[in-house]
Amino acid sequence: MLQCIFILSDSGELILEKQLTGHRVDRSLCVWFWDQSISQDHSFQSLPVIASPTHYLFQIFRDGITFLACSQVEMPTLMAIEFLCRVADVLSDYLGGLNEDLIKDNFIIVYELLDEMIDNGFPLTTEPSILREMIAPPNIVSKMLSVVTGNAYNVSDTLPSGTGSCVPWRPTDPKYSSNEVYVDLVEEMDAIVNRDGELVKCEIYGKVQMSSQLTGFPDLTLSFANPSVLEDVRFHPCVRFRPWESHQVLSFVPPDGQFKLMSYRVKKLKNTPLYVKPQITSDSGSCRVSMLVGIRSDPGKMIESITLSFQLPHCVSSADLSSNHGTVTILSNKICTWTIGRIPRDKTPCLSGTLALETGLERLHVYPTFRLGFKIMGIALSCLRIEKLDLPTLPRLYKGFRAQTRAGEFDVRL
Repeated sequence: MLQCIFILSDSGELILEKQLTGHRVDRSLCVWFWDQSISQDHSFQSLPVIASPTHYLFQIFRDGITFLACSQVEMPTLMAIEFLCRVADVLSDYLGGLNEDLIKDNFIIVYELLDEMIDNGFPLTTEPSILREMIAPPNIVSKMLSVVTGNAYNVSDTLPSGTGSCVPWRPTDPKYSSNEVYVDLVEEMDAIVNRDGELVKCEIYGKVQMSSQLTGFPDLTLSFANPSVLEDVRFHPCVRFRPWESHQVLSFVPPDGQFKLMSYRVKKLKNTPLYVKPQITSDSGSCRVSMLVGIRSDPGKMIESITLSFQLPHCVSSADLSSNHGTVTILSNKICTWTIGRIPRDKTPCLSGTLALETGLERLHVYPTFRLGFKIMGIALSCLRIEKLDLPTLPRLYKGFRAQTRAGEFDVRL
């Protein structure tokens, strides 16, 4: 049973507090949490479960916002983490993103959502389509009416139509003039490349996103051409587990609108679409930097939005970097970003320049880690392919499939 939820900004400021039971949790717990986070150089934020002197803490970090829940009794850890992930997903869907200003501008909506999503410390309604029937998403008209009338109450007086149904994630009888369903494969590649250019780790985290506008209670069947590559699969509650366990086929009655059908992981990939060759040499109080970025294996589609970013070491006093393609920016916090875009055909993108060290330092002893970013539309690098999507009860069905792969935590180390 969760006792309280705190939402913190990236500076440690308490944005929102929601007490869930009669036992009030003091805000000083957030001060302790943030002091520990600072003292451990933010590695504390990577721990999903923390034992404080008085409470068990559960946390997730999304887009600079920390969602922190606490309990004084032992409880299923995954339930707490999954609930916080649902809260973050719902808020991002409602508010169109996650940041401090959006949450502050929509305090009432956030509190109303938390009231419906958890009851006395236990998760209750977490399905986005049902929440949308209960609480209207914020828009310009509703904000103007709340200012004029002074009434900012957004909760519907009637229960959602799917509340008493055996499929509570779907309205009772939706009707559409045309039946459409679209499937997106969205994948992120996580990789670690060592100083010798060897691939230490490479895996794909992917999800199947769907958007459905179907009349009645459709029963869909989705099958893959190569389901054996999938590991660590997680399903939406609408998916029947037995057909997947026996035949690796997804059988489900979908929610209405957009939703995440499943997530998966593909491990031990042997190749990456791009290579990065960094080289840093230091002597006599300065460093010479040279970096090359190119295509290692052609995926068959255009690689776009290529970026390379890294944190300059604290001992660097100034930097003079330039590139033969793209733009180089250095922020005040010493984060350098090289925006490449696309790889040109006539030359290999190269960044070069010098770093000046602080007075008294001859050599650089701490080397940065380089974070690569990219996006490839129209292909899934895991080689996962959708074979077919069947809906026997609706003869006229418009359906579409697309895929994209982007970089996740793609690190190149020196």
